[in-house]
Amino acid sequence: MTVPTITLHDGTSIPQLGFGVFQVPPPQTAATVAQAFEVGYRHIDTAQMYGNEAGVGEAIRDSGLDRDDLYVTTKLNNSFHRPDDARREIDASLERLGIEKVDLFLIHWPLPTRYDGDYVQTWRALIEAQEAGKTRSIGVSNFQPAHLDRIVEETGVVPVVNQVEVHPFLTNEDVRAANQKHGVLTEAWSPIAQGGVLDDPTIGEVAAATGRTPAQVTLRWHLQRGDIVFPKSMSAERMKENFELFDFELTSDQVDAISGLDRGEKGRTGPNPDTFDWIP
Repeated sequence: MTVPTITLHDGTSIPQLGFGVFQVPPPQTAATVAQAFEVGYRHIDTAQMYGNEAGVGEAIRDSGLDRDDLYVTTKLNNSFHRPDDARREIDASLERLGIEKVDLFLIHWPLPTRYDGDYVQTWRALIEAQEAGKTRSIGVSNFQPAHLDRIVEETGVVPVVNQVEVHPFLTNEDVRAANQKHGVLTEAWSPIAQGGVLDDPTIGEVAAATGRTPAQVTLRWHLQRGDIVFPKSMSAERMKENFELFDFELTSDQVDAISGLDRGEKGRTGPNPDTFDWIP
């Protein structure tokens, strides 16, 4: 089964389905990613905050796969927003991953109440890293519309993606619209609301009608809306299930029914980016 790729506004391409390693314990990361490679995943999404970049790097080295066939994303930790810290830690990520450049480097959180509210300086550090050839593309994560507008206005450089919480209970349409306005693609984290959508009756009805699981139906909903998604699982069986999304389609009515489950802010499973200020 071939995963479709989407062209980013900088001319590079990204697989629309990837594998996330959030909460995968570092000692188990290499084996877990190796299993994902066996299933067919070629897009891996990690972060400094996850503490498992080294395990991802080990899996890449042991895989025998051509580096050009892989897409690797990592993210800058909240502790390193100052430019000198960001420069140092971007290099540290490359060292832990054991690769010369990543495909995509993101600012993990904007932290508007920290660092004097200056996340633009952090964005400039990523621009510099891209110019130095340390990452093919740069983007952001958890940026609200105002955050996105500001970095574009002050630097003229548009992120290729904005990775934000999106699922049927939080469709996050304002952020998705802001992304679209700038030509930024939406990446969806927590795509099944940490499992919360799996018992929803509406999704259950769609799953029964399509002969698929609730998780497959939800992930397919994401894909048909044009978002990039990277479910995480340490189960080989679930990895395969999450990968089998390209031999069926939802009807427009089914897509609309799932979108209608949106609960707005009440549906959020993670922190609000306007107030989240945690620095490890």
